[in-house]
Amino acid sequence: MDRIDAMRAFVAVVTEGNFSNAANALRLSPQLVSKYVSKLEDQLNTRLLNRTTRKVSLTEAGSHYFGHAQQILLSIDDMESQLGGLQQNPKGVLRINAPVSFALKHMARLVTDFQRRYPLVKVDLQLSDRKVDIIEEGFDVALRIGQLKSSSLVAKPVAPIRVVLCASPQYLATHGTPTQLADLNHHRYLHYSYMNMEGREDLYQCLKTKYMQQGSEFRSNNGDVLVDAAIAGAGLILQPTFIASTALSSGKLVIVLPEFEPEPLGLYVVYAHRKLLPHKVRCFIDFIEGYYGSPPYWDESITTR
Repeated sequence: MDRIDAMRAFVAVVTEGNFSNAANALRLSPQLVSKYVSKLEDQLNTRLLNRTTRKVSLTEAGSHYFGHAQQILLSIDDMESQLGGLQQNPKGVLRINAPVSFALKHMARLVTDFQRRYPLVKVDLQLSDRKVDIIEEGFDVALRIGQLKSSSLVAKPVAPIRVVLCASPQYLATHGTPTQLADLNHHRYLHYSYMNMEGREDLYQCLKTKYMQQGSEFRSNNGDVLVDAAIAGAGLILQPTFIASTALSSGKLVIVLPEFEPEPLGLYVVYAHRKLLPHKVRCFIDFIEGYYGSPPYWDESITTR
């Protein structure tokens, strides 16, 4: 007797409620399903099901075995799905959630290249800076930036995200260039609403203290707006280089206090921890890994000073 077939028969009886429904689901005869389960009990030398003329129910041993059997069958199906997917073209709608500024600047080419390789996949890209519940809201994957906390989701690193303090040459010529962290108290700071500064003892903490004590002259939940304001001479900004790289490479913005640059954040692709990952999702995760480079291409033209 094939142990896997017997295990499938047993799990089907439990999930379908009886031998007849399990037989229909497996496209087998009820007699063969019953034979599989009986042989499995013989091999295990324990009763897994209590049978009456009206219903079946799990024994204590059967309850334990059922949980393990489900996991084993899921792992087998997952492996077969991966191997089979190598010979198949992924298709269907891939729903992606991504941060606004990052997507506007760096995802059009990614999606185009991905669909060029996998033309049967349709992409639904939704932009939002809030932390969406990808399972509740029906997303296949999400791109997130930060230092991710542990969760039930799977997060794979895609690229490092460098964050720099910068200002326009015009602003620095008027107000002076900070040479130490204490100098920040005498400068205008343009505050990004979503910047998480909790628990940091470096540049983040200094700017957090300044913001709490004095308030920032300009606050926004969009980094592109703050970069444009900084180029116009409005003050200092702390922003990721994927937003500010063009202005930095052209000299419209200049990095300030480079010796205090924070540790990079991370760009992650996040997806639900499912055993049977759809082929379209697996292909996207493999495709985006390493796509932007390390360091990413937007940092290649930036100099520190």
